[in-house]
Amino acid sequence: MIRKMLFITSCLAVTAIFAQDEPKVLESDAFFEFNTSFHPLPDQESHSTADLILDDPFFGAFEDFPADFQENDSGRARWLSGFTVKLTQQILFQTKTHDVNLRVPRGPLITIPREADVETNRVAANVRYQYAFAPGWLLQASGFARVFLHDDYEFEALDKGVDLEFRLNEFFIQRSFDKHSVKLGNQTVVWGEVDGNSVLDVINVTEFRDFSIIDIEDARLNQPMLVWDYFGDRFGEQSRLSTFVTLYPEYNPPIVRGSPFFVEPAFNITDYKRTASLEFEGGMRWSRSFEGSDIALMAAYLIENQLSYSNPAELGQDALSTNNAFSLVGFSANRALGNVLLNLDVAYSRGILINNLNIPGVAAAEDAISTRNQLGTSVGVEYAINNEQNIAFSVQVAKPLTGALQASTKENLTGAWLMRYSNSLMNGDLALALGMQGDINGEFTILQASADQTLNDRWSMGLNLILLDGVEASPISLFAGDIRIGFNLTLSF
Repeated sequence: MIRKMLFITSCLAVTAIFAQDEPKVLESDAFFEFNTSFHPLPDQESHSTADLILDDPFFGAFEDFPADFQENDSGRARWLSGFTVKLTQQILFQTKTHDVNLRVPRGPLITIPREADVETNRVAANVRYQYAFAPGWLLQASGFARVFLHDDYEFEALDKGVDLEFRLNEFFIQRSFDKHSVKLGNQTVVWGEVDGNSVLDVINVTEFRDFSIIDIEDARLNQPMLVWDYFGDRFGEQSRLSTFVTLYPEYNPPIVRGSPFFVEPAFNITDYKRTASLEFEGGMRWSRSFEGSDIALMAAYLIENQLSYSNPAELGQDALSTNNAFSLVGFSANRALGNVLLNLDVAYSRGILINNLNIPGVAAAEDAISTRNQLGTSVGVEYAINNEQNIAFSVQVAKPLTGALQASTKENLTGAWLMRYSNSLMNGDLALALGMQGDINGEFTILQASADQTLNDRWSMGLNLILLDGVEASPISLFAGDIRIGFNLTLSF
């Protein structure tokens, strides 16, 4: 069962392989840590220590503004210039008609036909906004809307009805003063150094419903938080202390009906019913920079992002949803050696649920209410071949730990590996990327390739290829042999 959870985690990494990294907000008194972390965006390049470029469009956002800062040189209101809008038409095909074999645990081999068909056909609007409206103040927001068109699985699930979905994802206000920064509102906290495969990035919830390529800002669901950062030397030279607390933890939304991963639950799944009792998450992270390296220590009290579901007390009622709190202690470090960056993440989790899967109905499987302690490690190597080419490889491994207060488990090491390669051609107008990943037991492999072409300042287009393969009892056995091809056309302004 844990292998299924590994598959969901791996597919999230697939989603993020070519996705945008989250916008970075730079405080006025922040020091700059050297980090050559691999960025999967086609228009981003990794640099060696000698070639490191601090090039952020929001650099200096907290510098003092002149008296007329509300107007720019063109006379246009400054607050309007903070908008970035992308309109994208995406269509994704499952192109191969074939049969797949599923091995039921302790049961027979089942053959299921797979038909070539359109899987997704949708138009998405992504809006991002950032506005430094006064010295030391910043407002940042992002949201999206989607329209599901003919042949999209959500269109079909609604009995051929057009559906509009929208969500305000990120929305916070930031105040920077002296050596402090305070942010209040919907936001994301990322702790891991190993990009896309970290055991530490378990704070924010994620939404994963299909194989479409989406921005990482939309895959990570922000939640209301109060975040305080301190950049002074009180806790060590070139150090940073960051804390967060939320009184309204969010949970992974159930996979929507019609999705390739949707499993019909035995009982109706509803939103989590919050009670009058206080539910909160909080954590603290201390980091320090040295020449060519960073280290960090962190600790947190968290609630698992995925709810567990059980049968209702009576027929006709909704399934019962429960959450689970656990504690986490972690360590991370990186080290730059010329054009090579080494990353390490370590997490000790105490009291996490066994077999708590991101699939409604399946989460109530055997041992779903039992807990265990776990030690997880992520190791990554990133190499900047040159200013145009980058390659990265990482491995994540989790080891259940036995304990007197937890159920016994026969699970051994579980984990996933991830490889990424990117190449920027034609002065950055053509970006090629390749990603491969699988589990450490060799049960499945996912390959994804993309080509993105910038046509002009406003228009771009892309092509994506996804291949999946796995053994009969693997978590992706239902998709083994599938070949998916996607096209997208984007207008930015």
